[in-house]
Amino acid sequence: MSVQTEFEFVLPKGYIDDEGTLHRNGSMRMATAMDEIMPLRDPRVRDNEAYLVIVLLTRVITRLGDLEKVTPRIVENMFAADIAFLQDFYQQINELEDRSIVTVCPNCGHQYEVGVPFLGES
Repeated sequence: MSVQTEFEFVLPKGYIDDEGTLHRNGSMRMATAMDEIMPLRDPRVRDNEAYLVIVLLTRVITRLGDLEKVTPRIVENMFAADIAFLQDFYQQINELEDRSIVTVCPNCGHQYEVGVPFLGES
């Protein structure tokens, strides 16, 4: 069984580099637990929690146009619409497809489906 771990995207606005080149096509990989843990150790995130998204996106964007590497400086200078798009895209590719389980009532034996919340959800 093969699992797709990298996904292509096209930014709605695009990143304009220092030479004026527009970069819109890219790819993002699925996040690992470490991708979500490491930014919490970053002093920029400790100083400003809003910076978390910058560091996280830097870790999971694998390609943007013909740039050699996506850095925090690049993500910092993206248009707000592109950051919002990337956050939504991140959620889509990392979302659990089925967040429910089938369980059996111990009293009557009836089977039913129960939604399973993410950690921290109620």
